[in-house]
Amino acid sequence: MFKKYKFGFDIWALLLFLIIMVPNFIWLAIPAPKDILRVDSTTKTIDTITAVFQFVMIASLCFIKNSKCKKISINPLIVSAIFCCVLYYLSWLAYYNGFVGTIIILGLTVPPCLAFLLYAMDRKNIIAIISVLFFTVGHLIYAVVNFIV
Repeated sequence: MFKKYKFGFDIWALLLFLIIMVPNFIWLAIPAPKDILRVDSTTKTIDTITAVFQFVMIASLCFIKNSKCKKISINPLIVSAIFCCVLYYLSWLAYYNGFVGTIIILGLTVPPCLAFLLYAMDRKNIIAIISVLFFTVGHLIYAVVNFIV
């Protein structure tokens, strides 16, 4: 199963990661008006585990390639990943305009995870898919426990 994988650099995976991280960097530098995200987490252990899966996810997306996978092209998975990025940016825009409800929190949580998942599926990278799924579960637990319930 893992014989078809090789080490290599995927510039598109890095670009996706950076696209998703840009709003986070802005948020670190410029707080939103009603910034409910700047609180101490009540899910610290899950957050730590999630951070490990985030590292594995990004490393596997950027540095592990499926040799059986074709060159990247515009297809439904990639278009859907781009759509998820647009939804994510719209959620940040709404957040910076003072909207802080459940839909916005989920918009800041689900679309980036789906973008990574869709990209990993397109690249047929099972290692990344598994790490994205674990990251997504942890990210959702963090969002729901800290900001929704």
